[in-house]
Amino acid sequence: MEKTDLLAQYMPAAAAPVIAKWIDYFQCEFKISKSRSTKLGDYRHPFRNEGHKISVNNNLNPYAFLVTTVHEFAHLLTWNDHKNKVKPHGEEWKHNFKRMMNPFLEQQVFPEDIRQAVVSYLSNPSAASCTDLKLSRALKQHDQLITKTHLEELPLHTIFTIKDGRKFRKGERLRKRYRCECLDNGKIYLFNPLAEVVVSGQ
Repeated sequence: MEKTDLLAQYMPAAAAPVIAKWIDYFQCEFKISKSRSTKLGDYRHPFRNEGHKISVNNNLNPYAFLVTTVHEFAHLLTWNDHKNKVKPHGEEWKHNFKRMMNPFLEQQVFPEDIRQAVVSYLSNPSAASCTDLKLSRALKQHDQLITKTHLEELPLHTIFTIKDGRKFRKGERLRKRYRCECLDNGKIYLFNPLAEVVVSGQ
């Protein structure tokens, strides 16, 4: 699967080509991680022979996923500019976060409620989007787009999530089970038709 197509499963489709370019330009290892209770995303600077690494939780709604991704790329840009000579969420990071968020505001990828919250947040971004109540509240409103259903009710090729946070694409039915591809590792798994899954209303 093309990088842009995979990213579009997790964030607004219009944003995916920009993020794909950033991954290539910065030669960054970008990982879509299982849900972590302590953080939404993570940035690791180059160390020894390894380059930039960014990870973002796979269970975020598309807008929260994009905001978190931009947050982590702002850390990458700040590291490139200043290494570890500045505070992690200091003025330099805030400046880069604003710069990197601008393309998505111009593309109007966010619904109006989130757009307003993002603009307000950008006036003085804090350490994490989840610590800004207005932005956090707006992003959580879109968690309500998620509904539970049985696998057999979904159209072929639908993307769904299971309880542990892994994402899959529904495939053909083989006798009693559905053949589904895990988007996290590319492996094929067989699912009971009555498996309860979560579908994001992107």
